[in-house]
Amino acid sequence: MTTSTRGASKAPAVLVLEDGRIFRGRAYGAVGETFGEAVFSTGMTGYQETLTDPSYDRQIVVATAPQIGNTGWNDEDDESSRIWVSGYVVRDPARVPSNWRAERSLDDELVNQNVVGISGIDTRALTRHLRERGSMRSGIFSGETLAPDAELVAKVQAQPAMKGLSLYEEVATKEAYVVPAIGTKKFTVAAIDLGIKGMTPHRMAERGIEVHVLPATATEEDVYAVSPDGVFFSNGPGDPATAEGPVALMTAVLGRKTPLFGICFGNQILGRALGFGTYKLKYGHRGINQPVQDRTTGKVEVTAHNHGFAVDAPLDKVSDTPFGRAEVSHVCLNDQVVEGLQLLDQPAFSVQYHPEAAAGPHDAAYLFDRFVSLMEDQRA
Repeated sequence: MTTSTRGASKAPAVLVLEDGRIFRGRAYGAVGETFGEAVFSTGMTGYQETLTDPSYDRQIVVATAPQIGNTGWNDEDDESSRIWVSGYVVRDPARVPSNWRAERSLDDELVNQNVVGISGIDTRALTRHLRERGSMRSGIFSGETLAPDAELVAKVQAQPAMKGLSLYEEVATKEAYVVPAIGTKKFTVAAIDLGIKGMTPHRMAERGIEVHVLPATATEEDVYAVSPDGVFFSNGPGDPATAEGPVALMTAVLGRKTPLFGICFGNQILGRALGFGTYKLKYGHRGINQPVQDRTTGKVEVTAHNHGFAVDAPLDKVSDTPFGRAEVSHVCLNDQVVEGLQLLDQPAFSVQYHPEAAAGPHDAAYLFDRFVSLMEDQRA
């Protein structure tokens, strides 16, 4: 990827899809070229949390909200140490950020972190195209990287597809670290970092949990060396079919009947550990407005999502697994995709979305309380 200095935001740029569709606009952020899977996010707010979510590794994110950048950028709302998206696509970037917490513009931060973007295109038409054709390989080109259309399409088509990519180790911490409990410590949790967001251990710390965040390569011995009351598996990028290490670790934790909670990638890992398959969704769920029903209570919650893969488990029956009976606990009301699993004979459950939801909504925060309840019951 090549980049430029600020002030080049009016340079011509193109977004090229693997099926040959091309959108022409202006450079936004860094100037150069970048490649990734084109996906769309329906959130109207929280773009900073989206851009710094490690689950977006190797993806070019299309913002469906027409204007992006109004609140600028600050150093408090990052969900990780850097921007992870491969590229950013917006229709109408804010010319001037206006928020008392803003420290610089979104455009400036994209340049600072060498993130190539494009603005001024019809993002509604692009989103409709991706909904009809599915998420696909793409590239953004500007400045000296511009070339004849056929050459750019060939470059995009030469990139690897998301299906079959193993990315979780690429984004996970390399060294273990501890997030201390806020107030009185009640429990210890080993959190497996597959692409964890900063707000997730914070939500647990708020509930008196000392969180030991461990690398994606952690072993069963590493997990139990911290004497955990519970084990957590985080969100993360890539194809869950490649995650043999995390599946083996999950299987070991289930074998010990330690209270377990997984989200997003962690939900897919639980699905695999229970014997279910996973598959790639046509265009996935990304945004902060996805309706999900908790089938254990009947309650419908609005939730934050970022996933392109899902668990293939039956919605209409309880399944027998190597660890007892399991059922689908949550389901997406838009398309009936599995959004959660729970074991009925031991303390383990997962959801396919983000209950920490730093940018909102907070409908699913109760899931952390449910995890606490499992640990309380186990201790009793």
